[in-house]
Amino acid sequence: MNSIAERVEELNDMFIQGKALEAFDKFYADDIIMQENEQEPTVGKAANREREEEFVSNLTEVRKAEVLNVSVGENCAMVEWHFDYTHKEWGERNYKQVSVQEWKDGKIVKEKFYYGG
Repeated sequence: MNSIAERVEELNDMFIQGKALEAFDKFYADDIIMQENEQEPTVGKAANREREEEFVSNLTEVRKAEVLNVSVGENCAMVEWHFDYTHKEWGERNYKQVSVQEWKDGKIVKEKFYYGG
């Protein structure tokens, strides 16, 4: 099994290449819990994949998806991103986000996204 650092790098590369849904299928556990800031978490792979599909389908232009920093610890990774895109419902968005991931058995079991409003 690859190390968490190798998995995070592959996940990030897939995301940058526009393969977000493929990366989700490969690296996220069936019981994944995902949370945006302090909103209610979304539980389970099916519900979270639906959220991801909705997000991706509403993107009209992606100008930048760039990894700024990565930190990997024991069963934990943090990735700082810079995103710049246009979304059908939200308009133009340009911001930095930190993703905190909890890993178990080679899959992400919990992920929380921190970003400004």
